[in-house]
Amino acid sequence: MSQPRTGTPGDVEEIHWPSLVAAVSSISAVGIAIGLGLPLLSIILEKRGISSTLIGLNTAMAGVAAMAAAPITTKLAHKYGVAPTMIWAVLISALSALGFYYAQDFWMWFPLRFAFHGATTTLFILSEFWINAASPPSKRGFVLGIYATVLSLGFAAGPLLFSILGSDGIFPFLIGAGAILLAAIPIFIARDESPVLEEKPELHFMRYVFLVPTATAAVFIFGAVEAGGLSLFPIFAVRAHFTESQAALLLTMMGVGNVIFQIPLGLLSDRIGDKRPLLAGMALMGFIGSMMLPLLLDNWLLMAGLLLFWGGCVSGLYTVGLSHLGSRLTGSDLAAANAAFVFCYAMGTVAGPQAIGAAIDVAGNNGFAWAIAAFFGLYALLSGIRLMFIRKRA
Repeated sequence: MSQPRTGTPGDVEEIHWPSLVAAVSSISAVGIAIGLGLPLLSIILEKRGISSTLIGLNTAMAGVAAMAAAPITTKLAHKYGVAPTMIWAVLISALSALGFYYAQDFWMWFPLRFAFHGATTTLFILSEFWINAASPPSKRGFVLGIYATVLSLGFAAGPLLFSILGSDGIFPFLIGAGAILLAAIPIFIARDESPVLEEKPELHFMRYVFLVPTATAAVFIFGAVEAGGLSLFPIFAVRAHFTESQAALLLTMMGVGNVIFQIPLGLLSDRIGDKRPLLAGMALMGFIGSMMLPLLLDNWLLMAGLLLFWGGCVSGLYTVGLSHLGSRLTGSDLAAANAAFVFCYAMGTVAGPQAIGAAIDVAGNNGFAWAIAAFFGLYALLSGIRLMFIRKRA
């Protein structure tokens, strides 16, 4: 399939809306499926008597799959094209999502997690590259804010659907698989406008991981907290005597916070030359919010209010980190660096569920909040030290 070149990221002067709509709408459908699937699968495993550590281990397969998919995604897009690669990823992820219902043995969920999250990783990498190709540098934060807002709507809709559908029967799995399949429609319609990867990246893949460390470390922390939080928060909430529906609605409130904050944070990042202090500040807010979670277990409304604000600030680590990455690189280097960015996010999704699940088993239910606080505190501390070192050098 021949595809006209739409230009490399940074070449365009105005937002290319048709490409933006195609990439954003497709990935938002995947967001719905992931937002529904993470709490759904965890609750089902909890009902089967699987320990928090093993649930965390199974969830961590998502990160293993993403780390495997990230280095080869750009190679597949070089060979087959961006749009065809994304359509194949849609089909694989939809089939594997439905497969969870039919897989009764726990060990079967490991290859299914690998297939599902490997395919969705490919969708995330290529959609974000497509979005960068459709946005001018001066408006990158704004465009990424739109992307994050729509994606957050998908993630918020997922737990809301879970609160309505529950965890029984095949229907929740059919809804998730159907949402993913819908993603193929806008990709197919805009297939001739997808960007073309012609030139090879200049550096080895792993070099891009360390090229912009503030961004890649931020997304590592975000990945750890998002994967561990989404998958294990329902367990934390249920053990704190909230109902399944109340726990799902709390996750939805976190998603609503993501929606409210993303465009303002994107616009703010466009006005700031050095985005590193903003990233450190959001990590500090994440630390404070995490430490407050055990104090609000007796009040659902206060917990919902905290998660509304906390979730919005925390999710900005991804948006502002991606904007920081885009401000430093262009073209195929940006595509490769974006793959490295998602690779670090995947590493976080491996570390997060495992560490948080183990913390619950070792320290009790409050170990959930303490483990998340440790992730945020470490990033805030290290990024603060790095900023002081850079300013002293300057």
